[in-house]
Amino acid sequence: MAAGWFYLSCLALGSLGSLCILFTIYWMQYWRGGFAWDSSIFMFNWHPVLMVTGMVVLYGAASLVYRLPQSWVGPRLPWKLLHAALHLTAFILTVLGLVAVFNFHNHEHISNLYSLHSWLGITTVFLFACQWFLGFAVFLLPWASLWLRSLLKPIHVFFGASILSLAIASVISGINEKLFFSLKNVTKPYSSLPSEAVFANSTGMLVVAFGLLVLYILLASSWKRPDPRILTDRQPLLHDGE
Repeated sequence: MAAGWFYLSCLALGSLGSLCILFTIYWMQYWRGGFAWDSSIFMFNWHPVLMVTGMVVLYGAASLVYRLPQSWVGPRLPWKLLHAALHLTAFILTVLGLVAVFNFHNHEHISNLYSLHSWLGITTVFLFACQWFLGFAVFLLPWASLWLRSLLKPIHVFFGASILSLAIASVISGINEKLFFSLKNVTKPYSSLPSEAVFANSTGMLVVAFGLLVLYILLASSWKRPDPRILTDRQPLLHDGE
């Protein structure tokens, strides 16, 4: 029964994640003019798409690798590699998203890192980089002792959930900031709630729903990896502290 609910939740999560990305792409394409890589406003449009895809959807998916029942038995290395690869892909997309916004700002002589959104975002990316390198060095490479891995595992788990929460806060503040800048009195003010504002706000709510579902799956005790001692002896686990 627990496995059935888990896979149903994963199906809902995949649908929500896909909608988050598709809604962001549609917003940038339909209302903001599309995409380019030329330091123009169309290059900026890659920023929200890449950040939502990397820091929210892929990051959330990578966080749930060890919740899959298949990862509870047998060799851990393939799941470690998948976990690390998904996070690395998310980080690469995140860096590209930062390149898009910094290049646009510099080309248009707009100040960088002055808003609360930018402070939240750059803090999240910095923590993400530290988290990935710590995970790679301690949990993937074979040099670390079981004692060290056991000591750092709660910290790794805590910052994993914290980074996702910060990413969601960054996305929500970024959506709000973009609407305030784009919907001014010369067009249709944000306060009049034009169709773009409704669509962008809905996109933000999808991101929140996705993040909450990821955190729920991470925290649900029935879906956590069982103690190795209660698993079958026919498929021994690698006792690596994860």
